[in-house]
Amino acid sequence: MPRLTVWAVRASLLHLLAGFTVGALLLAQKGIDLSPFLWRGLPAHAEFLLFGWTLQLGMGVAYWILPRRRGRRQGEALAVASFALLNAGVLLAASTPLMTSVSGLRLGGKLLQFVAVSLFAFHAWPRVRQAGA
Repeated sequence: MPRLTVWAVRASLLHLLAGFTVGALLLAQKGIDLSPFLWRGLPAHAEFLLFGWTLQLGMGVAYWILPRRRGRRQGEALAVASFALLNAGVLLAASTPLMTSVSGLRLGGKLLQFVAVSLFAFHAWPRVRQAGA
């Protein structure tokens, strides 16, 4: 298994843990009124689970499973940059609701995520081919 896939799967599991933790706090808030401040964690919950866990796990497995050309994975730097940008984007977009004094960070995080997915698609597109070809 490629090292990048290992790192992507590990990072996605950390995002899963963070998303479940925030979700558990939100669920507890519904029943035990801990702090109204906890509801600011709802966007972070969605970011961690949708993009940090699901998308990153899919991209990591795709990097591993898609066919190689001439025995090598072409454009590995694009995939590494995609991994770094996706994690930076998720962390930036998830932490935005906690920082009320800074505006535009959520948009910046979403932009980083978009660039990350675009880079990964650019990397993976040549490796996608018809079955049996």
